[in-house]
Amino acid sequence: MAILENLGTAYKALVIGANGDIGSALVKAMQSDPHCTLVMGISRSSEISIDISNEESIQHASSVLESKGPFDLIILATGILHQAPIVPEKKLDQLNLDYLQKVFAINTFGPALVIKHFHRLLSKKRSLFVCISAKVGSIEDNRLGGWYSYRASKAALNMLIKTAGIEIRRTYPETTLVALHPGTVNSRLSQPFGGEKTGQAPEDAALKMLQALGQVPTTSPSIFLSYDGSTILW
Repeated sequence: MAILENLGTAYKALVIGANGDIGSALVKAMQSDPHCTLVMGISRSSEISIDISNEESIQHASSVLESKGPFDLIILATGILHQAPIVPEKKLDQLNLDYLQKVFAINTFGPALVIKHFHRLLSKKRSLFVCISAKVGSIEDNRLGGWYSYRASKAALNMLIKTAGIEIRRTYPETTLVALHPGTVNSRLSQPFGGEKTGQAPEDAALKMLQALGQVPTTSPSIFLSYDGSTILW
Protein backbone atom coordinates (compact mmCIF):
# COMPACT_ATOMS: atom_id res chain seq x y z
CA MET A 1 0.00 0.00 0.00
CA ALA A 2 1.26 3.48 -0.87
CA ILE A 3 2.02 5.64 2.14
CA LEU A 4 0.79 8.70 0.27
CA GLU A 5 -2.37 7.40 -1.34
CA ASN A 6 -3.62 10.76 -2.61
CA LEU A 7 -0.45 11.48 -4.62
CA GLY A 8 -0.81 8.48 -6.92
CA THR A 9 1.74 5.90 -8.00
CA ALA A 10 4.52 8.23 -9.15
CA TYR A 11 5.27 11.29 -7.05
CA LYS A 12 8.25 13.56 -6.46
CA ALA A 13 9.08 14.89 -3.01
CA LEU A 14 11.35 17.52 -1.49
CA VAL A 15 12.26 17.77 2.20
CA ILE A 16 13.75 21.05 3.45
CA GLY A 17 15.60 20.57 6.72
CA ALA A 18 16.67 17.03 5.84
CA ASN A 19 19.56 17.03 8.32
CA GLY A 20 17.22 17.04 11.34
CA ASP A 21 15.85 13.96 13.06
CA ILE A 22 12.37 14.28 11.56
CA GLY A 23 13.53 15.51 8.16
CA SER A 24 16.03 12.68 7.67
CA ALA A 25 13.45 10.11 8.77
CA LEU A 26 10.94 11.47 6.24
CA VAL A 27 13.50 11.20 3.45
CA LYS A 28 14.31 7.59 4.38
CA ALA A 29 10.63 6.65 4.54
CA MET A 30 9.98 7.97 1.04
CA GLN A 31 13.15 6.38 -0.33
CA SER A 32 11.61 3.03 0.58
CA ASP A 33 8.26 3.86 -1.06
CA PRO A 34 8.15 2.32 -4.57
CA HIS A 35 5.66 5.00 -5.62
CA CYS A 36 8.14 7.81 -4.93
CA THR A 37 10.14 8.40 -8.11
CA LEU A 38 12.34 11.10 -6.55
CA VAL A 39 12.94 12.38 -3.05
CA MET A 40 15.42 15.17 -2.45
CA GLY A 41 16.58 16.45 0.92
CA ILE A 42 18.26 19.81 1.41
CA SER A 43 19.67 21.63 4.42
CA ARG A 44 22.38 24.09 5.35
CA SER A 45 25.00 21.39 4.81
CA SER A 46 23.69 19.78 1.61
CA GLU A 47 25.13 20.26 -1.87
CA ILE A 48 22.17 22.49 -2.70
CA SER A 49 22.22 24.40 0.55
CA ILE A 50 19.52 26.52 2.16
CA ASP A 51 19.51 28.84 5.15
CA ILE A 52 15.91 29.66 6.01
CA SER A 53 17.02 32.77 7.92
CA ASN A 54 18.34 34.24 4.65
CA GLU A 55 15.92 35.06 1.83
CA GLU A 56 18.67 35.18 -0.77
CA SER A 57 19.63 31.61 0.15
CA ILE A 58 15.98 30.50 -0.01
CA GLN A 59 15.48 32.09 -3.42
CA HIS A 60 18.72 30.62 -4.79
CA ALA A 61 17.82 27.10 -3.63
CA SER A 62 14.36 27.32 -5.20
CA SER A 63 15.87 28.50 -8.50
CA VAL A 64 18.39 25.65 -8.58
CA LEU A 65 15.71 23.06 -7.79
CA GLU A 66 13.24 24.31 -10.36
CA SER A 67 14.67 21.96 -13.01
CA LYS A 68 14.08 18.97 -10.69
CA GLY A 69 10.37 19.64 -10.30
CA PRO A 70 7.54 19.97 -10.31
CA PHE A 71 7.19 18.37 -6.90
CA ASP A 72 4.01 16.71 -5.68
CA LEU A 73 5.08 17.04 -2.04
CA ILE A 74 7.23 19.68 -0.34
CA ILE A 75 7.88 19.34 3.40
CA LEU A 76 9.54 22.01 5.52
CA ALA A 77 10.91 20.19 8.56
CA THR A 78 12.72 22.98 10.40
CA GLY A 79 12.05 24.57 13.78
CA ILE A 80 13.41 25.73 17.11
CA LEU A 81 12.09 25.21 20.65
CA HIS A 82 15.09 25.96 22.84
CA GLN A 83 18.58 27.37 22.54
CA ALA A 84 20.91 27.34 25.53
CA PRO A 85 20.77 29.07 27.91
CA ILE A 86 17.16 29.96 27.09
CA VAL A 87 14.29 27.49 27.44
CA PRO A 88 10.54 27.93 26.79
CA GLU A 89 9.04 30.47 29.15
CA LYS A 90 6.77 29.31 31.96
CA LYS A 91 5.63 32.81 32.88
CA LEU A 92 5.48 36.33 31.51
CA ASP A 93 8.45 37.51 33.58
CA GLN A 94 10.68 35.19 31.57
CA LEU A 95 9.92 36.82 28.21
CA ASN A 96 13.13 37.85 26.45
CA LEU A 97 13.18 39.95 23.28
CA ASP A 98 16.24 38.27 21.77
CA TYR A 99 14.70 34.82 22.27
CA LEU A 100 11.34 35.95 20.89
CA GLN A 101 13.01 37.28 17.76
CA LYS A 102 15.11 34.13 17.30
CA VAL A 103 12.14 31.80 17.66
CA PHE A 104 9.97 33.81 15.27
CA ALA A 105 12.81 34.05 12.75
CA ILE A 106 13.12 30.25 12.56
CA ASN A 107 9.53 29.14 13.16
CA THR A 108 7.59 31.85 11.35
CA PHE A 109 9.54 34.27 9.16
CA GLY A 110 11.74 31.64 7.50
CA PRO A 111 8.84 29.32 6.64
CA ALA A 112 6.85 32.25 5.24
CA LEU A 113 9.69 33.00 2.83
CA VAL A 114 10.05 29.32 1.94
CA ILE A 115 6.36 29.20 1.02
CA LYS A 116 6.80 32.40 -1.00
CA HIS A 117 9.61 31.02 -3.16
CA PHE A 118 9.00 27.27 -3.18
CA HIS A 119 5.28 27.06 -3.88
CA ARG A 120 6.08 27.71 -7.55
CA LEU A 121 7.85 24.33 -7.63
CA LEU A 122 4.62 22.46 -6.87
CA SER A 123 2.80 20.36 -9.39
CA LYS A 124 -0.45 21.85 -10.64
CA LYS A 125 -1.93 18.40 -10.24
CA ARG A 126 -2.64 17.08 -6.74
CA SER A 127 0.12 18.38 -4.45
CA LEU A 128 0.86 19.14 -0.80
CA PHE A 129 2.99 21.84 0.81
CA VAL A 130 3.65 20.84 4.41
CA CYS A 131 5.19 22.81 7.28
CA ILE A 132 5.97 21.07 10.55
CA SER A 133 3.93 22.95 13.14
CA ALA A 134 2.84 21.97 16.66
CA LYS A 135 -0.41 21.33 18.50
CA VAL A 136 0.64 23.90 21.12
CA GLY A 137 0.27 26.49 18.35
CA SER A 138 -3.50 25.98 18.41
CA ILE A 139 -5.15 29.05 19.94
CA GLU A 140 -8.38 27.17 20.58
CA ASP A 141 -6.63 24.22 22.24
CA ASN A 142 -4.42 26.28 24.58
CA ARG A 143 -5.47 25.37 28.12
CA LEU A 144 -2.16 25.28 29.98
CA GLY A 145 -0.48 28.54 28.95
CA GLY A 146 3.28 29.01 29.05
CA TRP A 147 5.77 28.51 26.22
CA TYR A 148 4.93 31.99 24.94
CA SER A 149 7.46 32.32 22.14
CA TYR A 150 7.04 28.83 20.76
CA ARG A 151 3.23 28.84 20.94
CA ALA A 152 2.97 32.28 19.35
CA SER A 153 5.47 31.51 16.58
CA LYS A 154 3.59 28.36 15.61
CA ALA A 155 0.21 30.10 15.80
CA ALA A 156 1.55 32.79 13.48
CA LEU A 157 2.93 30.10 11.15
CA ASN A 158 -0.49 28.46 11.07
CA MET A 159 -2.12 31.75 10.06
CA LEU A 160 0.41 32.19 7.26
CA ILE A 161 -0.34 28.65 6.05
CA LYS A 162 -4.09 29.21 6.12
CA THR A 163 -3.81 32.56 4.33
CA ALA A 164 -1.35 31.32 1.70
CA GLY A 165 -3.54 28.30 1.07
CA ILE A 166 -6.37 30.57 -0.07
CA GLU A 167 -4.14 32.44 -2.53
CA ILE A 168 -2.24 29.45 -3.88
CA ARG A 169 -5.49 27.59 -4.59
CA ARG A 170 -6.31 30.22 -7.22
CA THR A 171 -3.50 29.03 -9.49
CA TYR A 172 -2.88 25.57 -8.02
CA PRO A 173 -6.46 24.30 -7.65
CA GLU A 174 -5.50 20.86 -6.32
CA THR A 175 -2.88 21.99 -3.78
CA THR A 176 -3.37 21.85 -0.02
CA LEU A 177 -1.13 23.61 2.49
CA VAL A 178 -0.69 21.62 5.68
CA ALA A 179 0.33 22.62 9.19
CA LEU A 180 1.49 19.24 10.50
CA HIS A 181 1.82 18.30 14.17
CA PRO A 182 4.41 15.47 14.44
CA GLY A 183 3.56 14.49 18.01
CA THR A 184 6.30 14.05 20.58
CA VAL A 185 9.34 12.66 18.79
CA ASN A 186 12.58 11.46 20.33
CA SER A 187 14.66 14.19 18.71
CA ARG A 188 17.18 16.85 19.57
CA LEU A 189 14.32 19.34 19.86
CA SER A 190 12.36 17.35 22.46
CA GLN A 191 15.07 15.58 24.46
CA PRO A 192 15.45 18.29 27.15
CA PHE A 193 11.72 17.88 27.85
CA GLY A 194 11.56 14.12 28.22
CA GLY A 195 11.25 13.26 24.54
CA GLU A 196 13.75 10.43 24.86
CA LYS A 197 11.37 8.72 27.31
CA THR A 198 7.92 9.53 25.93
CA GLY A 199 8.58 10.33 22.29
CA GLN A 200 8.14 8.15 19.22
CA ALA A 201 11.18 7.07 17.26
CA PRO A 202 11.67 9.46 14.31
CA GLU A 203 11.18 6.57 11.88
CA ASP A 204 7.80 5.68 13.39
CA ALA A 205 6.69 9.31 13.50
CA ALA A 206 7.71 9.86 9.86
CA LEU A 207 5.66 6.90 8.63
CA LYS A 208 2.60 8.02 10.60
CA MET A 209 2.91 11.60 9.30
CA LEU A 210 3.16 10.45 5.69
CA GLN A 211 0.18 8.13 6.10
CA ALA A 212 -1.82 11.02 7.58
CA LEU A 213 -0.82 13.27 4.69
CA GLY A 214 -2.01 10.59 2.30
CA GLN A 215 -5.56 11.08 3.62
CA VAL A 216 -5.75 14.88 3.26
CA PRO A 217 -8.92 15.70 1.28
CA THR A 218 -8.55 17.51 -2.02
CA THR A 219 -11.31 19.93 -1.02
CA SER A 220 -9.19 21.70 1.60
CA PRO A 221 -6.96 24.65 0.64
CA SER A 222 -5.35 24.25 4.08
CA ILE A 223 -5.57 21.97 7.10
CA PHE A 224 -4.09 21.72 10.60
CA LEU A 225 -3.31 18.02 10.82
CA SER A 226 -1.97 15.69 13.50
CA TYR A 227 0.36 12.76 12.80
CA ASP A 228 -2.47 10.39 13.79
CA GLY A 229 -4.71 11.70 11.00
CA SER A 230 -7.00 13.80 13.18
CA THR A 231 -7.52 17.51 12.56
CA ILE A 232 -6.61 20.15 15.12
CA LEU A 233 -8.51 23.36 15.83
CA TRP A 234 -6.68 26.37 14.46
